[in-house]
Amino acid sequence: MFDEKYQFTCVDRFLRYVKYDTQSDEESTTFPSTEKQKKLSQDLANELKEMGLKDAHMDEWGYVMATLPSNTDKDVPPIAFIAHVDTSPAVSGENVNPVIHKNYQGGDIKLPNGGWVIKAAENPDLQNMIGYDIITSDGTTLLGADNKAGVAEIMDAVNYLLSHPEVKHGDIKICFTPDEEVGRGTEKIDLKKLGAKYAYTVDGSSRGEVEIETFSADAVNITFIGKNIHPGYAKGILVNSMKVAAAFIDSLPKDKLSPETTEGREGYVHPVSINGNEEKTLVKLIIRDFETPRLKEYEDILKELAEEAVKKFPGSKMEFEVIEQYRNMKEALDEHPEVYEFAIEAMKNLGIEPITHPIRGGTDGSKLSFMGLPTPNIFAGEHSYHSQVEWVAVQDMEMAVKVIVELAQIWERKS
Repeated sequence: MFDEKYQFTCVDRFLRYVKYDTQSDEESTTFPSTEKQKKLSQDLANELKEMGLKDAHMDEWGYVMATLPSNTDKDVPPIAFIAHVDTSPAVSGENVNPVIHKNYQGGDIKLPNGGWVIKAAENPDLQNMIGYDIITSDGTTLLGADNKAGVAEIMDAVNYLLSHPEVKHGDIKICFTPDEEVGRGTEKIDLKKLGAKYAYTVDGSSRGEVEIETFSADAVNITFIGKNIHPGYAKGILVNSMKVAAAFIDSLPKDKLSPETTEGREGYVHPVSINGNEEKTLVKLIIRDFETPRLKEYEDILKELAEEAVKKFPGSKMEFEVIEQYRNMKEALDEHPEVYEFAIEAMKNLGIEPITHPIRGGTDGSKLSFMGLPTPNIFAGEHSYHSQVEWVAVQDMEMAVKVIVELAQIWERKS
């Protein structure tokens, strides 16, 4: 039973953490991609040490790890709770000014700056927030709930367990990661040092989410190669690689296999960038599907379309590269169903209706699960992330703290 007199700390922590600019950089070749992420990470390690977690530290790569030691005689497998400190490269995370809209009574939420409006019609979860307190940015930046809400909730859960020693649990491992937003959050992680057998990322959206199925994902890089010459003397000689690339882009399916026309369990191919000149143009695409074998079908389609584009421009060539990104975590989690069944049980014990729909995206849990650490994703309460209209409800953050505490107890009780 959760102590209802407990004074939550997650919101105060969150309002402090969002003041750190931790934006990652998808063009960077360093790790982490931005050094500024380490400032928050180091302070989190210091906070954990001050709370009494003696092994709390930040390693050379910016990962924060710590252990809340077991307080039970049972042999409980060590469980990790994971969140990421970085924010999206898409929108500035500098000088974030959070605003709390108390006692939300429905309708749109107008932000103080930039003309931004959180529209109720575009945010169906708002209908479940009547009477709640909604935190937003002031409209000049993103908020950073993705994923500093999760960071704050984990920190608060640690605080609760430390202040309530009567709550029995096994070893609880804490891990805060950099660079999740640029797909590199697990690149340098030392799972042996973390020492967890199972884990949960606290990085979901709606209250009740237990995400156990993601897309499988690959990247495809197609380089179109032309033949350059001074345009004044180009007749019969010039082959402009950008025009070859444009022909390829124009040939992509428009009524199917496109993010704009797919939903549910439908997969897609999606161009994300094009960069080049007359001589050489690189087109980067991502491909997604819940069934991993279908990725090869999509790759074959793209290769065929690229070859057809080259045929239209005699003298041009193309190079085709496939890069594996992540796989549907369900393939790994189904070998350890208890890890998500316990999360569902925790939700139900707290009167929350579990939501287990597949994610049309991926999480660090996808890679971690295939690295040998089964890791479903649970809600943190963040909404409309990567944008100026990002928001989170205070009451959802507090409920996420309860879920983490309940999960720790379930693992102890079931062991």
